[in-house]
Amino acid sequence: MLKPIAIATLVAGTLDILSAFLFAGLAGATPGGVLRYVASGPFGDAVREGGAGWAAVGLAVHFAIMACMAAAFFLVAKRAPALVRHPIIAGLLYGLVLWGIMYWIVKPLRWPEAPLPSTLWGVGNALFSHCILVGIPIAWIASRYLRARPTTLI
Repeated sequence: MLKPIAIATLVAGTLDILSAFLFAGLAGATPGGVLRYVASGPFGDAVREGGAGWAAVGLAVHFAIMACMAAAFFLVAKRAPALVRHPIIAGLLYGLVLWGIMYWIVKPLRWPEAPLPSTLWGVGNALFSHCILVGIPIAWIASRYLRARPTTLI
């Protein structure tokens, strides 16, 4: 399953980071700033003042997180045929779960001082990114792969 997980990671990860660049750009942030913010998750707030090297680390962190998201869906979908049969619904629901984890667990634990999105625009673009650009592509790619290669569970 490594190849389809890698494909799902690249597709969803690329769509998600481009979305982050767009929405952050509308708020005045740069792509480098977005990537350094991502890198600051595991490496501390000081990296936000870093340069291109820390931006590259942020991109690697982003895709590592996306690989975990894709792998988790594939592992569950392999054992839950309904997720494979209904990839759009499964993707929307998975995106909602990912949004909840990111905005109600990860961000408050890592950046407790940062406000959560509270406007329709802020919540809407976060849900759009997680559900449409991450959840659906991962679920669709998993569905295509797992339908083509039925597995038996022992």
